[in-house]
Amino acid sequence: MLTTRFVDGAPCWIDVATPDPDGTASFYRDLFGWSYRSAGPEGGGYGFLERAGRIVAGCAPLTGGQDPAAWTVYFRSADADATADAVRHARGSVPAPPFTVGEQGRSAVLADPMGAAFGVWQPGRREGLEAAGQAGCLCWAELYTPDIARAAAFYHKVLGWETSAVSFPGGVYTTFSPRETGEEGAFGGMVPLADDPVEAEESRPHWLPYIGAEDPDAVVARAAELGGRVRMPATSIPGVGRLARLEDPYGARFAVLRGDPRET
Repeated sequence: MLTTRFVDGAPCWIDVATPDPDGTASFYRDLFGWSYRSAGPEGGGYGFLERAGRIVAGCAPLTGGQDPAAWTVYFRSADADATADAVRHARGSVPAPPFTVGEQGRSAVLADPMGAAFGVWQPGRREGLEAAGQAGCLCWAELYTPDIARAAAFYHKVLGWETSAVSFPGGVYTTFSPRETGEEGAFGGMVPLADDPVEAEESRPHWLPYIGAEDPDAVVARAAELGGRVRMPATSIPGVGRLARLEDPYGARFAVLRGDPRET
């Protein structure tokens, strides 16, 4: 699972792009207890979602004509420009070229050859999220892709990831980890898009952030009350835990997870 001891290649930030930042902040406040704090006049409408005073996500406004509401997972890079170049050479794309965020760092939004968008963050004063790997915080990231072998090769080239095959009842799951950290450093995994009926209803490849939850069933019920959509009800997977997949009222997809190998 994730920690805030960030290393190159590991997830270090998430943010949600939305047409209604106030409504989005209200939804996640009531769901996870997150509070909203503006980044200030120089932030262009960007804000921070916090839990117990620590930043757990960002929130960005969408304007007319932009892409639909969505969560983006960002991975740490020692050099955002070099990573963007590596993405181009590996036949990916660069929807938002690297740009400087004041003294905080340097950011870019990229996409793999199958079209799954992701971000990179080159830290300056800000290393990344201030809390991760616990209830109410980012704890896992999952890639839904039509070609696992091609995706694994791409992310190995551009971010140095290694993959491992993990067996569990019902199949084999492919996990990612930063170079040389092994299975103990795993932060996410890959799922064949066509084999997952929940995610395949929208065929576009994508990353899905998981938020830790002490009671996934209660989160599911509350999300529905708040106008969200339950895309997959709380389900137990032996050796993994209990998880559910949701969508906020504006269409941004995310999942919740209580990791517990004893969960059946």
